[in-house]
Amino acid sequence: MRKQYDMQLQRLNAELIHMGEMIREAISGAVSALLERDDEKARRIIGFDEEIDHQERLIEQMCFKLLLSQQPVAADLRMVSSALKMITDMERIGDHAADISEIELMLERLPPVSNAHLREMATQTSVMLIRSLEAFVEKDERKAGWVIDQDDVVDDLFTTVKQELIGQIRTSPDSGEQAADLLMAAKYFERIGDHATNIAEWAVYAMTGRRAGTEACRVRQEKQAGGACSSYDG
Repeated sequence: MRKQYDMQLQRLNAELIHMGEMIREAISGAVSALLERDDEKARRIIGFDEEIDHQERLIEQMCFKLLLSQQPVAADLRMVSSALKMITDMERIGDHAADISEIELMLERLPPVSNAHLREMATQTSVMLIRSLEAFVEKDERKAGWVIDQDDVVDDLFTTVKQELIGQIRTSPDSGEQAADLLMAAKYFERIGDHATNIAEWAVYAMTGRRAGTEACRVRQEKQAGGACSSYDG
């Protein structure tokens, strides 16, 4: 019985990593579409969100099957319940990638600001996502801690982009609407970083029974206006 359960957990982990790779592709495609003004790619990322939603439902069904058929206890129960929480954050990351692509379709032109910081936000949040999932699968609390600390880096990048866009509006008021749209795209990247951090915190909970960084989580919840955070210890 235990061998069968372990095999099911391994499959769950594999599907989580696969969903993470799907979302990483969505993030990369969204920023590429935005900065290269690629409408076709933007539409593809928007459509890809349905595949991510399908993967979320698949993992959800696997978790429920494990809970109902195997009746896991203690650490195993934390692993499955954490996976259920994690896929909610992962699905929202997919939504934000689609949101960024929708912004691209509305833009007539990009304000002349540095694209480097937006690309860096996309890169950082993608790495955070993958490492948070690796932390869960590998039971690596140190890797989860790195992701949690990295959230400050993404927040700083968002501040830099915001300051650049505010400066652009001041010098060229006619670009204000486009700058505001680009600022919203940067905000979505910041939220992606928040969700990746949530995932890392659930990985810590699965390993230890305690939720890391609950005060930071409360702050992110306020920023996300309803993000999935919890203040309890197991």
